[in-house]
Amino acid sequence: MISQASSRQCAVELQALPSRIGQVRRIVSAQLRYWNLDPLIEKAALGVTELLTNVHRHAKPDKICTVEIEFLLDRLTVSVHDHDPRLPAVVHLEDGPDPLATSGRGLALIEAVSESWGARPQGDAGKVVWFTLPAPSATPVGIPAVPAYGAVGGAAFKEPVPFGDGAEAAETVRGHAATAVRSAVAG
Repeated sequence: MISQASSRQCAVELQALPSRIGQVRRIVSAQLRYWNLDPLIEKAALGVTELLTNVHRHAKPDKICTVEIEFLLDRLTVSVHDHDPRLPAVVHLEDGPDPLATSGRGLALIEAVSESWGARPQGDAGKVVWFTLPAPSATPVGIPAVPAYGAVGGAAFKEPVPFGDGAEAAETVRGHAATAVRSAVAG
């Protein structure tokens, strides 16, 4: 079930099975694109994959969890709530696992790519594991891309270019790129 409490918060409840993790990655990616946070997609998708994999491998008594993404001020917070009260611990390379192991480094990866991360107990309801990513300083969420004004081949364009973050789109129109001109014209 997907719910959206506000324009800057989205939650997905699921059973953390390998087949569902890819679906959640796509949902998170699509939501970040909608919020104009494309530069955060790769790190957010990696982090949510690691957290869901931990739920799949370690959570008891069940694999039911809720993934929540929230964009507030200049931070994206990704969190996963599960029903297991045991808190996770980072395994650093010097403590193990084997450098050739195919698992055991998920939280260390999250620690490496995120601004901050943590876990908090929720009493009998389990725990929440979360991480934050700083938002890019470009276009704020909910604000349309910077309009591109210019002239190409004698035609003046006064409509916003509906792709990119606005800066490269404006440069493309001023640079007379034919594909950008076709993309900027409705219809």
